[in-house]
Amino acid sequence: MRNFISVHDVTNIDALVQKALAYKTDPLKDKNPGVNKRIGCLFLNPSMRTRLSTQIAAQNLGMETIIFNVGNEGWALEFEDEAIMSGTTVEHVKDAAPILGKYFDILAIRTFPSLNNREDDYSELFIKQFIKYAGIPVVSLESATLHPLQSLTDIVTITEEIQKSNHDSYRNENKKIKIVLSWAPHVKVLPQCVANSFAQWVNAWGQAEFVITYPEDYELSKEFTNGATLTHDQDEALKGADFVYVKNWSTYTDYGKIYCNDPGWMLTNDKLKLTNNAKVMHCLPVRRNVELSDEILDGPDSLVTEEASNRVWAAQAVLAEILAPIP
Repeated sequence: MRNFISVHDVTNIDALVQKALAYKTDPLKDKNPGVNKRIGCLFLNPSMRTRLSTQIAAQNLGMETIIFNVGNEGWALEFEDEAIMSGTTVEHVKDAAPILGKYFDILAIRTFPSLNNREDDYSELFIKQFIKYAGIPVVSLESATLHPLQSLTDIVTITEEIQKSNHDSYRNENKKIKIVLSWAPHVKVLPQCVANSFAQWVNAWGQAEFVITYPEDYELSKEFTNGATLTHDQDEALKGADFVYVKNWSTYTDYGKIYCNDPGWMLTNDKLKLTNNAKVMHCLPVRRNVELSDEILDGPDSLVTEEASNRVWAAQAVLAEILAPIP
C-alpha cells in the first residue's frame, strides 16, 4: 500500500480487517517496522479520536509521531497551482510539501470541506496536492469527501461483533447481514464525508444488504451509494436490520444546506423494535438527544464506545501495510 485515501487503496478488505483485529489482541506484536521512522500528522481542522488513535497506532509500531496544527501553528497554505499569492495565503503547498517529505516517512493529513462550493470540495485538491508534491506515502485522516480510517474501523467493528456474537442471523450463511445508514438531525451544517465513506466501504465489502435512509433532498453522490437501496422511509429501512449506523449530513445537490431537522428522525428504542436486535453505531462526536437518544447511547445496543476504541487498530493495520517492505 502506497497511500490510504479511500477503499480503492485496499486490495483485500477482509485481510486488512483481520490484521486490525490481530493488533487488538496483541498491540505490540510488531514493534520494529516503524523504528527510526517518523509520521507527521497535519491537522487543518480539529480532531480528538483521529489524532490520538493515530498517534497510539504509530507508536505501537515503533514510529515517532509529530503533530502539527496547520491553522493555529503554521502559515496559511495556498493549494491552487499558478496562484497569484497576493491575498491571505503565505506559503504554497508546492514549497511546503516537499520539505515535509524530507522530514517524515509518512504524512497523515486531516482536511475539511468548505461546504460552500461542491466542485471545489469534491475535487479533493488539498490532499491530492500533498500526494503530488510530498513524495512520501500520504494517509487521509479525513478529507473533504471521505473518512477512510473511520470506515475501516466501522467494518472492523461489524466484523468483530459478528465473530463474537451468537446472533442467529449472523450464523446463517445463506443470508447477508442487513446494515442501515440512517440520517439524523443536527444543529449544524455537516459534510457528507463519513456517510460517503461508509457507503463506499460497505458497498466494496459486499457482505451485507445495505440500505441508506434519509429525508427528501438529502441524497448522497451516486459515486458512493451505487449498490445500496435508497429510501425516505426510515421505519421500512429499519425492518430486520442487524446494524444501524447513525449520522447527519448536509444536502449534496443544493450543496451544504439544512432543509430538514425533523426530530422524528432521531433513533430511539421504540424504533429499534423494528430491527433484528440491531446494534447501533456512530462515529462520534454525537449530539445527545438530537442525533441519538440517551437511552440508546447508554444502553446495551450501542457499539459506539467499542467502535471508537477500534480506531487504534484500524490505523495500526494501515500504517503497518505502508511500512511493509515492497516484495
